[in-house]
Amino acid sequence: MSLEDAIRARRSIRGLLGPPLDDTELRALVALALTAPAPHHTQPWRFVDITRARRAPLANAMGAAWQADMEGDGVPHAQRERALARSRRQLVAAPTLLLGCLVPDGLRRYADDRRWRAEWGLAQHSFGAALQNVLLAASGRGLGAFWISAPLYAQDAVRAALDLPGDWEPQAFIALGRRDPAYTPFDRPEPDLGRHLVRR
Repeated sequence: MSLEDAIRARRSIRGLLGPPLDDTELRALVALALTAPAPHHTQPWRFVDITRARRAPLANAMGAAWQADMEGDGVPHAQRERALARSRRQLVAAPTLLLGCLVPDGLRRYADDRRWRAEWGLAQHSFGAALQNVLLAASGRGLGAFWISAPLYAQDAVRAALDLPGDWEPQAFIALGRRDPAYTPFDRPEPDLGRHLVRR
């Protein structure tokens, strides 16, 4: 398969089966994540393989944070409960659950907020590239994978539940496993280049 075909073929596979990825498989995926471009030749990422024992406390902590947000937004009770149950299932049931974090190692510290926000934005761009590397590599190996953005909305809860250093900023989970043959991913629509590509 060509690189372009591999990119087009990748899908978010939410139907995952065990067993968990073995250490060799997981280390190979993280090694590919670490080849992503990053600002100033840094590698401002850390990855956490979350064990089964940590999953329920993590889901509880994140659920409490999310519930408070939804209550503040006026989300109806039944809708909150459905969302929390779905999120909990994803975290607890994933055969392998990988957390990606950003760290400030090697980034340039600016006194003004404008340039520091830009610097942190570079790190976030690089994390997206590292994340895509994992998703593409998993797809190429015949594995199922999808990313979960929830850690961005509950960074304090994630750090506390996993005993992470204070300067680690949780960004996303990647759920990984064997593909469930019964799961059918969504079709991807044809790209609308007339809308997404402009010239000036």
